[in-house]
Amino acid sequence: MDESDFEGTLVLEQLAAIDKVDDFFEAIDSDDFERAVSLMKKARVDAETISIVIKKMKNSDHKH
Repeated sequence: MDESDFEGTLVLEQLAAIDKVDDFFEAIDSDDFERAVSLMKKARVDAETISIVIKKMKNSDHKH
C-alpha cells in the first residue's frame, strides 16, 4: 500500500471491532507508540499499515 492510499478509517474500524478506539486515541495523544502498536496488533492491523500509522504519529510531533 502506498502511503498516499492510506485509509485511517479501516484502522479505526478494526479497533472498533475490539472496542479499543478510545484507548488507541489516548495512546496517540500521549505519544505512547508501544501501546498504539500493541492495540493495532490486537485489532489485527497489518504490519505495513502499522508502520504508516507510526510514521504519521512521529511526523505529527514535529508540527507542534
